[in-house]
Amino acid sequence: MRIRSGQRQSAMVSAAMAVLLSCPLIAGAGDARESERLQLIRSIEQHVYLTREYLGRSELSDRTIAALAATPRHEFVPEALRRYAYDDRPLPIGSDQTISQPYIVAVMTDLLELRPGCRVLDVGTGSGYQAAVLAGICEHVYSIEIVPTLGVEARERLGRLGYGNVTIRIGDGFYGWPEQAPFDGIVVAAVADALPPPLLEQLKPGGRIIMPVGDPLGHQELILAHRLADGSFEEQQVLPVRFVPLTRDED
Repeated sequence: MRIRSGQRQSAMVSAAMAVLLSCPLIAGAGDARESERLQLIRSIEQHVYLTREYLGRSELSDRTIAALAATPRHEFVPEALRRYAYDDRPLPIGSDQTISQPYIVAVMTDLLELRPGCRVLDVGTGSGYQAAVLAGICEHVYSIEIVPTLGVEARERLGRLGYGNVTIRIGDGFYGWPEQAPFDGIVVAAVADALPPPLLEQLKPGGRIIMPVGDPLGHQELILAHRLADGSFEEQQVLPVRFVPLTRDED
């Protein structure tokens, strides 16, 4: 099944290739990892097309694809699992946490409809992969991780890779980051039984939040909420997902 016209497909692959060759964050661009990244992007694009009725779109934006192409996922997984880094699946990163499936990272990023110059909140830093993808689009990413070891490691990793527009805080992401609010977008990589009110309050009018909502051991849905000019919210269910629980300080 073709996911878009041959001309469009070729143009997107060429654009992704250009990003890979020019990106200073990727050491040794042109090595075997380059083809793996491009193959992953093709896999994500096909998955997006096959789930278009859920997503309300059949393809990702150019910005999202470029950000994915520029992000060296193998740097964000444990060394013992690096041979699987460009498989389209989640992987364990320690502390009972995972790095999300690239398709899910792509969808959550794309549905926020972020624009250059945006400021975004990332709740659940994990290894820092989602923050790195967002950093390829936004002016600044504020990321919160409740597990100190993961947060410290992600801060070091992102700094080493040159992501100067990501700031990481160790803390409870349920309450967001009010000192840096309001945000153009918020992405939460852990499931709760409802969208956290403090996070909703930290969205700009016109901003969007996306996170899984449901039972940590049962059914979960990815929820997208859009803050309207009058302060109210429109919500939509996107698709079924599986995430680890949103850890709280009192847990």
